[in-house]
Amino acid sequence: MSHALEGIRVLDLSSYIAGPFATMLLGDLGAEILKVEVPGEGDPFRSWEKEPKDYSPLFCSFNRNKKSLTLNLRSQEGKKIFLRLAREADVIVENFRPGVVDRLGIGYEALREDNPRIIYCSISAFGQNGPYRDRPGYDTIGQALSGLLSILTDLRSPNGPGAPFSDHLGGIYGCYGILAALMARERTGKGQKVETSLLEATMSFIGYTITQYLATGEVPTMVSRLHQAQVYAFVAGDGLAFVVHLSHPKKFWTGLTEVVELPDLGEDPRFKDREGRMKHYDLIREILQKVFKNGPRDHWLKLLEEKDVPSAPLRTFDEVFDDPQVRYLDRLVGLNAPGLGTIQMVKNGVTLSETPAEISTRPPRLGENTEETLHRLGYGPKEISDLREKGVI
Repeated sequence: MSHALEGIRVLDLSSYIAGPFATMLLGDLGAEILKVEVPGEGDPFRSWEKEPKDYSPLFCSFNRNKKSLTLNLRSQEGKKIFLRLAREADVIVENFRPGVVDRLGIGYEALREDNPRIIYCSISAFGQNGPYRDRPGYDTIGQALSGLLSILTDLRSPNGPGAPFSDHLGGIYGCYGILAALMARERTGKGQKVETSLLEATMSFIGYTITQYLATGEVPTMVSRLHQAQVYAFVAGDGLAFVVHLSHPKKFWTGLTEVVELPDLGEDPRFKDREGRMKHYDLIREILQKVFKNGPRDHWLKLLEEKDVPSAPLRTFDEVFDDPQVRYLDRLVGLNAPGLGTIQMVKNGVTLSETPAEISTRPPRLGENTEETLHRLGYGPKEISDLREKGVI
């Protein structure tokens, strides 16, 4: 066994981010992922940019280690093909609006009759039931409703999020649930339904913040964690930004005062403990920013490292891959895409010593694996040609 999920077959009915991210993670662990897409259209992210056609970088970033089958699930022939695939599948992942798969006749209750071992994962915006069940929902909506966005933006002049956290969290929690269900099936022989939503996953992710609010009644804002964890961001004299994270140990605060050569700051009764430093956070930041303006970023980071103070340059993406630690970790892999050159992708974020995650195949072109899938099911060339003419594939 070379990969943890080798031999696991997954039918991926999802699009955009949450579902495809979940199945991509499973694919990195060795599962066989067959992405089922609408003929002639496919995942909407395929055409996010005009060029390359049906193969945008955004689509590629969520769909490596997969095969693509085009199938019209609204047709009887398409549904028949899907049901045949579902009988031999281990996992199905979908992120349609609640109720869509049931109306198509391919929901969990319909499929478990022929395949009681099936693990069926549904990822929605708000949950499968409730007053928001039928509303459209994307990442930003999940972040806003969960409370996450309120601690990421200044509510006096709000902005939307700069990254799709809720989408990714929905994918991670979906993958997490699938892995647990696979483990349970090893013991019981039974499959099960796995459900998560952008709203539920995001609230779970920020559970520590919610717990603090419920315990204290204090509504957290964008700066609450900065004060609590003693997180500072500064701009050095050369205009480059860096961050310092002092957390709880007093030694880090002491080291910082030594770096800026302000020993009186460390002895000031206002700043003698973390509670005092939380209370006077803005004053501390103002004092330190004036000092850090007097030298370049690398100078300050060197001194902070010598004093063992947790700190780092605030990298922009054009700087990230020049960082020595990032270079050492070797986080990129290149995949050759015929006619498009090399696609650079970020490696999986987990290392397994015996069954490693691997990026072995490039993202598929739309319908690239349709014929081989149908051949495996026993369809002949004439039958496949007829299905194509009818718009089934």
